[in-house]
Amino acid sequence: MNKKYLGWLTVILFLLLPNMAAAEPELSLFTINDASGSSEYSVKLQILILMTMLSFIPAFIIMCTCFTRIIIVLGILRQALGLQQSPPNQVLVGLALIFSILIMRPVWTDIYDNAYQPYANSEITLVDALQRGSVPLREYMLAQTQTQTLEQVTKIADEPLAEKPEDIPFLVLLPAYVLSELKIAFQIGFMVFLPFLIIDLVVASVLMSMGMMMLSPLIVSLPFKLLVFVVVDGWGMLLGSLSQSFWVGG
Repeated sequence: MNKKYLGWLTVILFLLLPNMAAAEPELSLFTINDASGSSEYSVKLQILILMTMLSFIPAFIIMCTCFTRIIIVLGILRQALGLQQSPPNQVLVGLALIFSILIMRPVWTDIYDNAYQPYANSEITLVDALQRGSVPLREYMLAQTQTQTLEQVTKIADEPLAEKPEDIPFLVLLPAYVLSELKIAFQIGFMVFLPFLIIDLVVASVLMSMGMMMLSPLIVSLPFKLLVFVVVDGWGMLLGSLSQSFWVGG
C-alpha cells in the first residue's frame, strides 16, 4: 500500500459528505424469505464507509490539527489561575475545537477548492481528489513540525532521511507533528504560568511577613490573578498569540 494513502485517509471524510444523496452501489446485508416472497435489506457503501470513518474523527482532530496545542495551553492556564473546574472541561474543549477550525480554515479551504469541488463536478476521480486533499494537510503539519523532532522520529522508525518533504512517510510525520505540538504547548504554558506564579509568591511573602501562616496563599491570590487576567484581556491575548504561533515559524 502506497504510503500517501495514509494521508488521504484523513481527508476522505470531507470528500464523501456531499455525495451521500447520490446514487451509489449498495451492499446487501441480509435477505428475509417468507410466504409473500423475499425481502432484501441493503445499505449504501458510502454510508457504511462514512459511519466507519466517524470513529476516527476524535483521533484525527487530536493528531492532525492544532487542537492539541490549544487544549493543553488552556488546561495549563486554568491550573495557573488556581481554578479547579472553571471554566469546565466542556467549555475548554469547545473553545479549542472552534479555534482549531478557525485557525486551520486555509487548509480546509484549500481542500475544498482543489479537491472537493473538482471531484463534485466529476472533473477528477476520487483517488485524484484524495491526492490533492492530502497535500495542504501535509504542508500544514510539516510547517508545524520541528526538524529535530522529525529526525528523531525518523531514527526511531528506522527510516532513511527524506530528501524532499513530500517523501516523508505519513507514519513518521504524524508522531513527529504530535511531539512538536506537545513541546510547543508546554513552552507556551510555561510562559503563561510564570506571571501567576509570581503573584502567588508575592502574596505568600506578604502573608508570611504579617504572620498569617494559617491562611492559604492560594485563597488570597486567586482574586488578584483573576483581576490581572481580566484587566489585560487575558483570553483575547492568549488565543490571539496561540493563533499567531501556528503561522509564524511554527
